[in-house]
Formats: sequence, structure tokens, C-alpha cells
Amino acid sequence: MTDTSPKLTRRHDFVLFFDVTNGNPNGDPDAGNLPRLDPETNRGLVTDVCLKRKIRNYVELAREGESGYRIYVTEGAILNEKHREAYVAERGDSAEVRGAKKLSPKSDEEAKRIRDWMCDNFFDIRTFGGVLSTGINAGQVRGPVQITFARSVEPVLPLEVSITRMAATSEADKKQRDEGSGDDERTDNRTMGRKHIIPYGLYRAHGFVSAPLASHEVKGTGFTEADLALLWEALGNMFEHDRSAARGEMATRRLVVFEHDSKLGNAHADALFDRVKVWRKRPDADGSDAANRHPIGAAETDNWGPARSFDDYVVTVDKDNLPPGVKILK
Repeated sequence: MTDTSPKLTRRHDFVLFFDVTNGNPNGDPDAGNLPRLDPETNRGLVTDVCLKRKIRNYVELAREGESGYRIYVTEGAILNEKHREAYVAERGDSAEVRGAKKLSPKSDEEAKRIRDWMCDNFFDIRTFGGVLSTGINAGQVRGPVQITFARSVEPVLPLEVSITRMAATSEADKKQRDEGSGDDERTDNRTMGRKHIIPYGLYRAHGFVSAPLASHEVKGTGFTEADLALLWEALGNMFEHDRSAARGEMATRRLVVFEHDSKLGNAHADALFDRVKVWRKRPDADGSDAANRHPIGAAETDNWGPARSFDDYVVTVDKDNLPPGVKILK
């Protein structure tokens, strides 16, 4: 990849808010695809893997065909064959390289060149890192961008909704209906199903961008300022091209970015995240007035109905007395 974008030299931390309305943001395959929950608090969860998948999908759409923006983890991909491409670039397109079931670098220098080729060509390797040592060994990469699980700001109550389909699954089902041998002759070929939804949930995730892991001469992935801008773009738009009947309506609601003026940072991330607070807003009131909002779970909100839109919340960011060398971008 030929990239003239400056290397990333500043640490960033960010808070992402997104919501779901009448949908399942991230089903749990071990629980019949129910929305993921913290069983002790009933707060909804969305895994970091789910969020990274949406970022990958957006970048794949937005930078389709552009050099350096391929996606490593794609549906149906054979990952070892992508590792093999790095060896072809390094050693040439020979029958030995094409036919080998296992390949390993012959020196530390070759290992670095193969690793760098993977970082240069695949955005998600350059961003999130990856274990590339399966069979055809392309090394291991620590990614500069890491994202936590997202957690709903309040408990959520998943609903199981019954649905029907007015068609038979097979000829045998249709024959059973025509002969009247089913349990209910009035079903008219209908097939019953279930759908799990959350009526509404506002989720919060934290993220970190390490400048040393991006730009270090040896360990860095080459993640640049342009890549960072694309990451912000993806976080803001990733739900716009991820529509599904199962997921209802999902949208990014707020992205708060703290930028440090140094590689290692000027403040602890948790102290910065504590500046971002979510409040319940009094129904039909002006949330900009502090008297009309209260902390999540406060006694004043006990008689309020459940939140059903982002308008039921207020997100505030304390911008006073920021640590020296830290500024808020969004």
C-alpha cells in the first residue's frame, strides 16, 4: 500500500453510544439467539466481535477495490490462503509456495516483511490485529484499536414474539394439510416461528487507540491518521448498511473522542470516561435544564415509564478542567 498519510502519534480514547428499537442487537447462539444479557443485572450486552464485524463491513463497502483496504476476516474466507499471498509476494509465485500446506519465515527479517505485508494490505489486521500463525505462519499482530463489550445503560427486557408464515415448508407439509391430518386443519400451511426483540435499549461501549502500536518502528502496524478518520466514519455509519429484520432499528447516537497530545497519553482512560454521563430525562421536559434530569436508577425516576427512545436520555460531557494535553474532538 502506498500511503502518504501521517503516522498516528497521539493516543485516543472514545465512548460510543448506539441504540436498538424493536430488534435484537446481538443474539446469543448458546441461548436460542436471545439478546445477550448480563444475568446479574439484566443489562444488555453486545460483544466487541459484533462491533468489529460492523466496522469491517462498512470499510469493505466504503473502500471497495482500494489498495490497502482489503478485509481479512470475510464470510467464507480461507485465512491460510490470505497468508499464502504474503509468501507469494515475498518469495515469488512458485509451485512450492502455492502447493505447501505449511509455510514459516526463514528469518526474523522475512517474518517482519510478511507481517508488514499483511498489515499494509488488510485494514482490519492493521487496525485490530490478529493471530496469523495457523498453518501458513504470517505471525501475530497486536492491533492499536481495541473495543470493549457494549452494555446497555439500563436493564432491558427481551420479548419473544410469535410470528407466522403463510406457506408450507415442504410438499409433505402441504399434503398433510390437504388431507386434514394435521393437529389443526385451519393452519392453511402456516408455519409458526419466534422472534426475540428488545423494545428499546441504549448501549455504551469504550474504545482505545494506541499510538505506539500504530507507529512503532518494529511492532507498529502502520495504522495512520487516514485510517483513524476512516474508523470514526465507520463508527458513525456502520448501522446504516447493516439493516436486518432481526435487528430492528439500530443507530449510532453519540461518539465522544478524547485526543491526547502524546503517544502514551496524558490521563487515565477511566478518568476521561467518567466525564461522560447518561441521565434519564423527565418525560416531555427540556433535558438541557439540570432540574429535569436524574442519574440512572435514581429514586426520582421510579414512577417514570421505561425508556423507549433516545429522547428519554441526556448524554453530558464534562469539558471543564480537562487534563493538560487532552482535548475532546466529538
